[in-house]
Amino acid sequence: GTGGRVEAFVLGPADGGRWQCFLRPGRRLRPGSRVRLDGEADTGFVVCRRNTDGTFEVEFDHPDVFSLLSRVGRVPLPPYIRREPTAADRERYQTVFATRPGAVAAPTAGLHFTADLLDRLRNRGIQVVSLTLHVGAGTFRPVQTEKVEDHTMHEEWYRLPAEAAEIVNATRAAGGRIVAVGTTSVRTLETCARDANGFVQAGSGVTDIFLHPPMKPRVCDALLTNFHLPKSTLLMLVCCFCDRSHVLAAYRRAITLGFRFYSYGDCMLLVPDQ
Repeated sequence: GTGGRVEAFVLGPADGGRWQCFLRPGRRLRPGSRVRLDGEADTGFVVCRRNTDGTFEVEFDHPDVFSLLSRVGRVPLPPYIRREPTAADRERYQTVFATRPGAVAAPTAGLHFTADLLDRLRNRGIQVVSLTLHVGAGTFRPVQTEKVEDHTMHEEWYRLPAEAAEIVNATRAAGGRIVAVGTTSVRTLETCARDANGFVQAGSGVTDIFLHPPMKPRVCDALLTNFHLPKSTLLMLVCCFCDRSHVLAAYRRAITLGFRFYSYGDCMLLVPDQ
């Protein structure tokens, strides 16, 4: 109503038909404030409340929020990518195996794969299985506690299909190797691990598992992952696969060679010593 511009980062559904968002600049938006969407004369949302974690709950006029976001929303590129999203980002910032809406960011290790590459892997006898973990806003939150163990881990929704669990278990039983693509895959598989031998149980739910040294993965034998932000829970997860000194040495090498970091960046493969 004041003519000011607002950015809404939509996180997901909340109770009572509302949606949870980050709003910027949030300090100016009190409950009852109405925001109209660009190019939509009669469509927008009303701010309902501000939560203690800094998020807001809003109510959209449109009954199908996912279709609304698909039509008028912009791809939520991370803030360290200092440019406006383009039409190409709608395809590039999405993995080829994405099927379910819900994540607030792409599982970036998966961006390295194309349909052709997956076919080539299958043709070489490598089985490829899919699972779901909706990346949540908490993945961006750095660890700020003095002791790692005191950090409160965020929750993310996951689903491990029965077929995927059967293939993982059969592969482990046959002495094969489980290579996880991305930290999201690791979190899901380690959440579903039912014993110390790394066999998994199919299922779905929310996980707040926090993987950090000296923990070792039970299910995953190797990890393909992008380079992660300092002080992040993701970097700590990576250090479960290889000693911290080796991981940081790889980061220094990547910097020397001019690798690109983070979402649209390069990746690394971690294979622990057996």
